Amino acid sequence: MPGPSRLNAAYRNVIGLRALRAYEERPLSDPDLHAILEAARWTGTAKNRQSWSIVVVNEREQKERLAGCGDFTAPVRDAPLVLALVQESAAYEFDIGRLAQNIMLAAKAVGVATCPVTLHRTDDAASVLGLPDGARCRYGIAMGYPAAGAAPSQFNGRKDLDTFLHWNRY
Repeated sequence: MPGPSRLNAAYRNVIGLRALRAYEERPLSDPDLHAILEAARWTGTAKNRQSWSIVVVNEREQKERLAGCGDFTAPVRDAPLVLALVQESAAYEFDIGRLAQNIMLAAKAVGVATCPVTLHRTDDAASVLGLPDGARCRYGIAMGYPAAGAAPSQFNGRKDLDTFLHWNRY
């Protein structure tokens, strides 16, 4: 691993990203939300299809309905805002993962905490969000300014490289 003097802010942002589940009640500022959404817009996709969209959910009742589409969705209820990541019919799921990671990294860069959430009942999520036929939403990202003392839930560090890294064959 490069020495600390070679690690730039972007790299530290990547290795320091953690899901946070406690947020201040205040809404995201327009400039912060715009910066996050602009980073999302520039996410790479297979064959540059850009076959995804985002539904911004900030109304309490709608967040409650969306939270009912998954398990372990307290962050959806608690966050001031949720981005529902919509996979359009021609999209690759890998691209949705790339989109989620870009959103989370951009949010961290502007001081916004995030937590990815799985919506296990995609048919329900499609209904709640009013998605067109062929589109689905399996993932959302809860976000808000971190509450005082917010800490990652059950963070136990990471595996050593040699416990998961294999060269040429498993």
